[in-house]
Amino acid sequence: MKHSLTLLAVFVLATLTAAHAAAVSKPNVVFILADDLGIGNVGCYGSDHYKTPHIDKLATEGTRFTHCYTAALCGPSRAMIMSGRYAFRNGSSNQDACQVMPNKELQLARMFKSAGYRTACIGKWGQLPGEPVDSGFDDSLRFNGSGVYRNTEPGKAKRYSLNGSERKLGDTEYMPDLMHMHLMSFITKHKAEPFFVYYPMSNVHGELLSTPDSVTGSTDLMSDNIAYMDKLVGKLVAELEKLKLRDDTLIIFMGDNGTGKAQSKRATIAGRALSGMKGTMLECGGLVPMIASWPGKTPSNKVSTQLIDSSDFLVTFAEITGGHLPKDTIFDGTSIAPQLRGEAGRPREWVFNQLASMWYVRDARWKLNEKGELFDMSHAPFAEKLVATATPDSTVARAKLAAVLAKLNPAGGIPDSGDGTGRHANKKNNAPK
Repeated sequence: MKHSLTLLAVFVLATLTAAHAAAVSKPNVVFILADDLGIGNVGCYGSDHYKTPHIDKLATEGTRFTHCYTAALCGPSRAMIMSGRYAFRNGSSNQDACQVMPNKELQLARMFKSAGYRTACIGKWGQLPGEPVDSGFDDSLRFNGSGVYRNTEPGKAKRYSLNGSERKLGDTEYMPDLMHMHLMSFITKHKAEPFFVYYPMSNVHGELLSTPDSVTGSTDLMSDNIAYMDKLVGKLVAELEKLKLRDDTLIIFMGDNGTGKAQSKRATIAGRALSGMKGTMLECGGLVPMIASWPGKTPSNKVSTQLIDSSDFLVTFAEITGGHLPKDTIFDGTSIAPQLRGEAGRPREWVFNQLASMWYVRDARWKLNEKGELFDMSHAPFAEKLVATATPDSTVARAKLAAVLAKLNPAGGIPDSGDGTGRHANKKNNAPK
């Protein structure tokens, strides 16, 4: 009898240990997507004018990627993240098209659900079709438009939706704080099960308003808003630590596109202006900050120069969680799960980027666009030089990148339905801003 009880105890212990190992092997994931935050706005990327100590600490504790690319406007960028597919495949080449693209394209939360996760979307959603619940999110707090902070700004949302129930943004309420409180409420409620949070922040999209920490009469609202966003990131990490969840949580911090036009002149690094901004097909239209921090898994204080584009996240998360993706769909991403674990992985040789009927393919040294123009990117992100005279190196590069474009065939995909800028058709001024 004693022997049987001992065997039973061993079996129960083994079962519990296996269950715990299975739970730990599926990390919680918090995907923070800052709005209009380029590399020139983040301290650890060398920003001259902005301090981001909490984001920098994430980088110190994890891996900072220096060559992460996404679409140069918020809708196409978010569609690429959510679908793991390029715009010519899913029709998300402009802001208006993103809102009417087939909802089935949005696979991110559905994939997490298939892996047994609880899912939440907290923040900006209006650039995507339907409601978060239609795309696999169990819980949501979402606002329309961009740059929603208070209810006092003309033309900005005065109402928001909380799990399908419309709420009024109060006179004393600050949307970034509301989002953070709901984020922590969701995490606390589901701390005993794996969770995924998609956290598209309001900061730092314009029109910028004072933050709760701004001094009266502040004339540098960009610095104020970046500092407050950074503070919220720090609060999130501290509260995860308090809940003893930090070691089991992968945090991704990323910008959704480059710095907005109004703030681009001050987004300098080492005293030098960057090439491009939000809405442009120059380097810093789509080159964004990206940091991954997963204690005990991602190498600490590492800087990776490997090429990444935002189609990579869906397949990466599927590999990490064991989630399922439709077998009859072409996904463009390359998993960086090995790199997040400090392994060699299978690095990309190129990234692809598209906005409207403009696109390019880029490797570590060269960029070829839809016009057949080849650029030497040796001095990016500060400059990109049009190759006017062929050299042996540029001839080889052109042939290689042309072969990639020929295989992708973006011109044979869903054509852009907009005015060629990628922006909303009802915008009177379609210049980048």
